[in-house]
Amino acid sequence: MNSLQGKHILLAMSGGIAAFKVAELARLLIQHGASVQVAMSDAATQFMTPVTMQALTGKPVYINQWDARIPNNMAHIELSRKADLILVAPASADMMAKIALGLADDLISVMCLARECPLIVVPAMNKQMWENTATQKNIQTLQTNQIHVLGPTSGSQACGENGMGRMLEAKEILEGVVAFFQAKVLAGKKILITAGPTYEAIDPVRGITNKSSGKMGFAIAQAAIEAGAEVTLIAGPCHLETPLAFTGRITRIDVTSAQEMFDAVMQDLNVDVFFAVAAVADWTIDNVAGEKIKKDASNDSSSTPLLNFKLNPDILAEVSKKSQAAQKPYCVGFAAETNNLEAYAKEKRIKKNIPLLVANLGPSTFGLDDNELLLVEENNTSKMSRANKLTLARQLITHISKKI
Repeated sequence: MNSLQGKHILLAMSGGIAAFKVAELARLLIQHGASVQVAMSDAATQFMTPVTMQALTGKPVYINQWDARIPNNMAHIELSRKADLILVAPASADMMAKIALGLADDLISVMCLARECPLIVVPAMNKQMWENTATQKNIQTLQTNQIHVLGPTSGSQACGENGMGRMLEAKEILEGVVAFFQAKVLAGKKILITAGPTYEAIDPVRGITNKSSGKMGFAIAQAAIEAGAEVTLIAGPCHLETPLAFTGRITRIDVTSAQEMFDAVMQDLNVDVFFAVAAVADWTIDNVAGEKIKKDASNDSSSTPLLNFKLNPDILAEVSKKSQAAQKPYCVGFAAETNNLEAYAKEKRIKKNIPLLVANLGPSTFGLDDNELLLVEENNTSKMSRANKLTLARQLITHISKKI
C-alpha cells in the first residue's frame, strides 16, 4: 500500500460529471502513500465541492490563479514546483484543448504550461466529443509533447449514450499512476509470459487441470508493462482481466491445452525474456472420447474407463534449447512443489538448462494474492519474503533487468 510513498501529486480537476470518481481517486492515492494537493477549475466546482476535496486530502483547495493565500500570488508556480506529477482528472475536451494549444487562462491551464514535472491527463467526455476530429488532433499533440494520456474507456455515459469517452475508474487511474512511477528498466524489451493452468480433455465435457489461478503470471505481465516492456501473455483457462497497458504494450493470447500453449509460444521467440509461469500439464489423454463417457448402470468398478496418457511437449525445455543457439531469450522457469523445494528446484534448473528457476510451495500459493519465492541460479540461491504477488513480480523484474 506504499507504492506512492513520498510522491506529491497535484490533482487538477476540470469540469465534468466524472468528477465524482475523483473523490475516491484522492482517497486511493493517499492510501498508497502519496501527498495530494487539489486544484479545481470553476467548472469543476459545479460537480464537486472544494469542501469535499479538502476534507479528503487535508489540504486547502486552490481554484483561483490569483489566490492571495500564496505569498507571492503565483499559485501556478508554487503548486507545480512542489509536485512530482500533475494529474488532470477529469480532463474535459476544453481542458485538453487548452493544454495542447498552450493556452493559459485559468489556474489549471497555467499550471500545466508552467510545470517542470510530468503531466498525465485522464479524459472524460461524451462520445461525440471524444470522436471529434479536433479532440483526436489534440490527443496526438499531447502525446507528441510527452504528455501521458490514461483512457478513456467505452461504456454508459451520463448523457444516456454508450461509447468511448467514459473516464477510467478510480482504481484504474491509480494503477496507471503507480505504473508511471515504476522504473522503466525493461524499456525497449520484448517479454513472453505463459500463465495459468492448462486443461486436457477426457471427453467433450470432462478434463484434467490443476489449481493454478494465473495470478503470478498476470502480476509479472503487469510489472513488465510498468517497466516499459512490450509483453505477450499466453494465458491458460482463467478468469483474470488483462493488465492495463499504461506504460508498455500487451498482447494476450488465450489457449486451453498444453499443446495449444506450446504452439502459441513457438510462434515467435524473438523476445528478450521468456517467463514460463504457467502450470502446464505433463501428460495429456491419448484416447479422448468423441462423446461423453457414460457411467455403466451396474456401478461395477470394472467398467471404469481406461485413460491412456502421453507426454505433453516440454515448453520450457524447447525454448531453452533454442535460446542456447540464439543466445536469447533469457529463460525463467517456475516450479511449484509440495516438498523438498530447494532440492527439486535446483534439479529442475539444471535439467531445463536455464539461468533462473523460481520456486514456491504449491499449497501455500495457489489462488492466493500473496506468495513467497525461492530464486535458484547457477551460483546463488535467494529468497523473496512473502508479499503480494505484484510486489514480488516487480522485485523479480528488477532482478532480471540486471541480467539481460
